[in-house]
Amino acid sequence: MEWKRLLCDDRIRSYRGSGSSDLRTEFEKDYHRIIQSASFRRLQDKTQVFPLDRSDFIRTRLTHSLEVSSYGKSLGQNIAQNIIGVIGDKSFLPGYAADICNILQCAGLLHDIGNPPFGHFGETVIRDWFSAHMGKLTFRGRALTEILTPQMQHDFYDFEGNTQALRLVTKLHYLVDEHGMNLTKALLGTIIKYPISSLEIDRSSGNIKTKKMGYFYADREVFAQVQEALGTEGNRHPLSYILEAADDIAYLTADIEDAFKKGCLSFSDLVRELKCAKTGTDQAYEEVAGRLEQKYERALARKEDSPEVYAVQNWIVQVQGHLIASATAGFTGNYGAIMNGTHTRALLEGTQGERMAHTLGDIAYRYAFVSRPILKLEIAAEKILNFLLDEFVSAVLSFDTDMRLTAVQEKLMSLISENYRSIYKFYSRDKSEAEKLYLRLLLVTDEICGMTDSYARRLYQELSGQWQG
Repeated sequence: MEWKRLLCDDRIRSYRGSGSSDLRTEFEKDYHRIIQSASFRRLQDKTQVFPLDRSDFIRTRLTHSLEVSSYGKSLGQNIAQNIIGVIGDKSFLPGYAADICNILQCAGLLHDIGNPPFGHFGETVIRDWFSAHMGKLTFRGRALTEILTPQMQHDFYDFEGNTQALRLVTKLHYLVDEHGMNLTKALLGTIIKYPISSLEIDRSSGNIKTKKMGYFYADREVFAQVQEALGTEGNRHPLSYILEAADDIAYLTADIEDAFKKGCLSFSDLVRELKCAKTGTDQAYEEVAGRLEQKYERALARKEDSPEVYAVQNWIVQVQGHLIASATAGFTGNYGAIMNGTHTRALLEGTQGERMAHTLGDIAYRYAFVSRPILKLEIAAEKILNFLLDEFVSAVLSFDTDMRLTAVQEKLMSLISENYRSIYKFYSRDKSEAEKLYLRLLLVTDEICGMTDSYARRLYQELSGQWQG
């Protein structure tokens, strides 16, 4: 792969004119398109890990995305410097450093923009619902499994918010026309973390790119255009590794901090867990983990009002620096394999930060992800999303056909975003009956993924007759 092509600033729909006074680069224009979008703003009302509450501290999808954006840019700066000064790749021109930082900054803002409400469990509910219902649903007397192709079906069985992000920014977010935000191809390539279809998923392959799907059947043409322009040829864009590392660093450290602030993880719990994990010969890991108690002692000496909070927050900052350095080393050390498409692991794997990342993830899972607030959120989320899927799928099956909708189904269809319905109409023109049916099912997941936590909860209450006084 070549950086000149990988940093392609073309768009699906070209709009450049001559004599423009706009001095921004195309990637800087991407940034402004994203932060001004309603889709991005809606992330402030979507769960990251803990249910949304009145606390100003607990992270939402919006604050998490801002952190990933920041880490992505920092990693981009470090890695660009290494490509030029350590690796000495002459094809990486000095101006590319700013480009990859801008692309990664944008990609961090976008990486969760397609996620449904209620955290990652929302994706699980959607997958489970279609796995349970696809064989039972019928259209004109035939089961949907007899009508839809295997790839169409697996797009729902293996539904992913990451995949929805590509769909959202290239089609659903109506800016000027049916091309969505019409972002640069380099940015689109960066957010496609898994350059495969739902039929190519192979979690046992050992190759990270086959872990999940990266595009829906409906968006195959966009995917092909991006791959062709960037010259990635079925491989991950190198910046995808950096985006993934930024995401890992953000949530691994944030989950610990949020769990501590929510009272799910005490200071003594964290100290004990880290001491239990202190085995092996990873000196860098030992030094970072061992400094937590030192920071507590420093807080006491400073007479801080909350020495435990002071210690944890300052320790987290140090851990973040350690993981950023490790991810930078992971990219630099595997540069050749990343650029020729043969690297199969995440950047932190095989580095000094790998054990730290594993330890933090394990602690967060046991103390946060199975905590009472999370379990209650997931139980409620399943009821809400299952209800909405039941109602909307029933309505879309007959929508845009010669079959009559009931009065309630017509009202349900009117609740779906007018923009989303217009996009469906545009892309369903001249399509087969099977593909139109598939696109109507996507219309439901499009609508649900566009909902915030609060809106989904309120809509469920209203449609199920749970009137609010």
